[in-house]
Amino acid sequence: MKVPSDHPEALASDFDILLDTSGLMCPEPVMMLHGAVRDVASGEVIKVVATDPSTERDIPKFCQFLNHELLVQGEENGLYIFLIRRG
Repeated sequence: MKVPSDHPEALASDFDILLDTSGLMCPEPVMMLHGAVRDVASGEVIKVVATDPSTERDIPKFCQFLNHELLVQGEENGLYIFLIRRG
């Protein structure tokens, strides 16, 4: 589900862990997400904050490939926000 930036309430949903990858470029945000997924239990939610525009493409593909649920994808104040539920 892609959430437009004019719906900030969806971007502030509950999550279990925050992964701030601001300032990092591909492939670092996805590599850090891969590590974070290993540290949470199935069903827990990771909020990823990124500044790299390629995360808009890379994180959804990561979720699809590894069977994690992409709950929210949006942009807010120049930041790319994702909520991912571990599969």
